[in-house]
Parts: sequence; structure tokens; C-alpha cells
Amino acid sequence: MKLSIIMPVYNEKATIREILERVRAVDVGMGKEIIVVDDGSKDGTREILREEESRGDIKVLYHERNMGKGAAVRTGIASATGDFIIIQDADLEYDPQDYPALLKPLLDGEAEVVYGSRFLGGSGSSMISWHRFGNKFLTAVTNLLYRSSLSDMETCYKAFRASVIKSIPLRSNRFEIEPEITAKILKRGYKILEVPIRYRGREFHEGKKISWKDGFSAIWTLLKYRFAE
Repeated sequence: MKLSIIMPVYNEKATIREILERVRAVDVGMGKEIIVVDDGSKDGTREILREEESRGDIKVLYHERNMGKGAAVRTGIASATGDFIIIQDADLEYDPQDYPALLKPLLDGEAEVVYGSRFLGGSGSSMISWHRFGNKFLTAVTNLLYRSSLSDMETCYKAFRASVIKSIPLRSNRFEIEPEITAKILKRGYKILEVPIRYRGREFHEGKKISWKDGFSAIWTLLKYRFAE
């Protein structure tokens, strides 16, 4: 068995080496491939990635221009060859040491999809207050529309059997990829099991990119895919 770790990256020169080392270090009890998708970085991230790629233990895919997180995730999924897939941000907010907890329900046959919840373990308290409110609101909208009982729809840590996520047509280019994935998984009747994870939120001066405007796109995405494919 093999785990594919998909890492969308855009202008993360301050953190990219550290997150790669953390991902390399974690023991998942199976083979793993690290697929980095550079989404048109212009801050020197690409040069660092070329150095890291030369070590031979990661695959780097380059978008010629910035297309958005969703586009990078879709590129990574298409290239993944593992039995399981986990999405990993490059900004150090999420801890790869949580991979075993995300994988266990998949390996035990308890679920086809597992989300790492920042709120089950209390780590969500490190979020900016308006960001925490926005996450809870979007999760509530998701639960209302799709009759689910999630605590953290917007989490980056989404783990899947590869056959599940590869069978779902994804179209989003930006941050609305999170609600699109969730909406389409729930509409297909898959159970999403949540496990608590660690989280250290960063602020905008540290490079956080998602904004309140993306919340409107998320709501529209949830509504759209409730009634459309």
C-alpha cells in the first residue's frame, strides 16, 4: 500500500523546506509519495523546490501561472498513484504527525473519507476569531444542506481512498475546492469520519491567503452542488 501526499504551494519560501522535512519524517506504516504542486510562485519558492526535487524523494509539478488552490489540488489528485490520498498545506498550520490518525479509519474499513477536525481537539481556538466564526458558519450550512454532522468542513486535512476521490469530477480552481469536495462526497453517500488534529493558525502578516470574500464563494458552491452535479 502507498500514501500520496498532495501539497499545493504558492509563495511559501519561508515554510516550504520545513514542511517537506516534517512530511518526510512521519512514519505512516506504508510507502508514500510526496507530490508538490507549485501554483506559479514568484517569491523564490520554485528555486527552493528545484533544490528539494533534486534529492529524488518528491515529485514537483509546476503551474505556469497562479490558478488557485483548487487547481493545484486537482493537478495533484490526477498525478497521485497511491491507495490513499491526503491533502497537506505548506504553511505549517497542520502537523503531519496526525497522518496515522487520519489513515487508521481508512485502514480499518470504518470510512472511505476522513477529515481532521480542528474543533474536536480544541485546536481551533488558535484561529483568528472571524476565521473561526466563518468556519463554523460554513460547516453549519453544509450540515443543513447535506444532512451531515461535521464539525470542520473547511479543514485542509482531508484523507480519502484514492478510488473515491479520483472518481469524483472536481472543477473548482480556488478555495471553494473544500466545499466542492465535501458536497460531492456527501451527495454520493460516503460517510465522512472526523478525527481530532493539532492546528496552529497563522495570521495574514505570516502569509495566510484565504479571506472573508472566499466565504461567499464557499456558500455559493455548497448551494450549487446541492442541486447540480
